Amino acid sequence: MTMPATDTGTQDRRSLHERIAADLRDEIMSGDLAAGASLPSTTQLKERFGASNATIQKALQILKDEQLVVGRAGAAVTVREHRQRTIRPASYMTPARPGEPYRWLTETAKLGTRAHSTLLDVRETTAPADVAAALRIADDETVLLRHQVLSLDEEPVELVKSYYPMAIARGTALTEKRKIRGGTPALLAELGHPPRTSVDRVSARVPTQEQYQVLRLPSDLPVLRTLRTVYSDEERPVEATVMVKAGHLYELQYEFTAE
Repeated sequence: MTMPATDTGTQDRRSLHERIAADLRDEIMSGDLAAGASLPSTTQLKERFGASNATIQKALQILKDEQLVVGRAGAAVTVREHRQRTIRPASYMTPARPGEPYRWLTETAKLGTRAHSTLLDVRETTAPADVAAALRIADDETVLLRHQVLSLDEEPVELVKSYYPMAIARGTALTEKRKIRGGTPALLAELGHPPRTSVDRVSARVPTQEQYQVLRLPSDLPVLRTLRTVYSDEERPVEATVMVKAGHLYELQYEFTAE
């Protein structure tokens, strides 16, 4: 099937089965093909896309590898339940009360999933250029990195790298290779740097080798990369975190109130 050119005359150079998978993926993620619904039959898909049976099966295999659909050859293929998750960043901003778990753990538990964080590394390093700019420090200035992976139901879902100015981190529990009860927002508040404002910059990117491997991605589908800068009193940046999620499994929801 020949896809039409865009207004700029650019042709879609992807193979046909990749284009078919892309169209079906969009319908799944937008809800046109709801969780539990059956995909059109192979015959219907062949007619719709002008493709052979083998091409349709290759497209469906892509969606199966991405865990968006389930099924086997000769049987109906259905959209998997509860694969796409909606993230509400504002719900994780408020520090946990004393003695309570990190808010990411409590918020995800409300969805009926088992949440777990694994601390991979804690060390002094230099920050990526955009992180250094967010923290308002020189490119060669040392910062503290806390590197972890977040999992839901034993599946790695987010790679997290949090950076802190050494003037804030030095001599505190931030530098220790252990989990922090209540999470870093609670500790920052305890240290006299209460989070006041959080600014997110979200972009879609092709995954790096590390992201591909740690998140067990099925292909080079874009990931959602969020650079979150947390400001304390007097708009002082106290934390910059890079969070990476599989783009085909998540959407971000931001809520605003008109003044």
